[in-house]
Amino acid sequence: MRYYVRRITFYVITLWAAVSLNFLIPKLMPGDPKQIFIDKFLRKGGELTPQMQNSIDLLFGADGDAGLWDQYVSYWGRLFSGDLGISITYYPQPVTELIGQALPWTVGLVGLATIISFALGVGLGAWAGWKRGTWVDSIIPASTLLQAVPYFWLALILVSVFSVSTGWFPRIGSYDIFGFDNGPEWSWAFVGSVIYHGFLPALTIVLSSVGGWLLGMRNMMVSTLSEDYVTTAEAKGLRRMRVALTYATRNAALPSFAGFGVALGFVVAGSVVMEQVFSYPGLGKLLFNAVQASDFALMQGTFLVITLAVLAANFLMDLIYGFIDPRTRNHG
Repeated sequence: MRYYVRRITFYVITLWAAVSLNFLIPKLMPGDPKQIFIDKFLRKGGELTPQMQNSIDLLFGADGDAGLWDQYVSYWGRLFSGDLGISITYYPQPVTELIGQALPWTVGLVGLATIISFALGVGLGAWAGWKRGTWVDSIIPASTLLQAVPYFWLALILVSVFSVSTGWFPRIGSYDIFGFDNGPEWSWAFVGSVIYHGFLPALTIVLSSVGGWLLGMRNMMVSTLSEDYVTTAEAKGLRRMRVALTYATRNAALPSFAGFGVALGFVVAGSVVMEQVFSYPGLGKLLFNAVQASDFALMQGTFLVITLAVLAANFLMDLIYGFIDPRTRNHG
């Protein structure tokens, strides 16, 4: 029980620190979101009347002259009410609405690709470790090379080969916008279109990340196979498949599961460059556009969601890890 209390306390403090930094960093950055919005409004030919100025003050808050502590307390109050502000890039849409629209695309694409990459890497790594010293080891240099290649460069290669040259897959978008004029819908045709458009982005993530899981699992498998309990199991005459799965793979996979928790947390962040290459409407592309436009409210909201996702995934894996490995509970 003390283990879980310590972990919960740690994550509560970490959450407070992360939210506080999320509040402070935009304050330290140059620029004023209200002034940026006014400049854009005037460049489009708008007239800044007293009524319009009052609306802008209500929209972005008129607490610029308030003390930092008052702004900090007000920020926490807005968070608890679910108010993340209004985006100046996509005015007048609220930040929560924009994040709600982009989040399913990122989680669906990056999350599924991460799970596939993890399962494929751990499975192949366990096999390579069990068959160490054979031809199976030859898959490691190839997978490591793919991991070393910048994933945005790999994405461009896949687009050049499978989209531009052969035309097998679309270059941009998340679904066929001409086939679904009314937007996303629940139908098999729409799901097929989403899978078709998301294949190349998902393949980019899998190819660029599977090598790390494979190499790490292979090395842990080789180390585990030299443990006394594996040698004892083999000496008892147990079937080789049972020794490989129950004794070796099960224990060798523990560090990979810890890393998988971290990877799942960063799923929400998406792959910013990959989403730019494929013009995929995920959270990464939303964050990129927010940074380009100095949209502080959208940046703050996106960073907050990413932070919460990382903390939640790590907290969940800590609980699971403490359950499956008693040594963690006993030694912290």
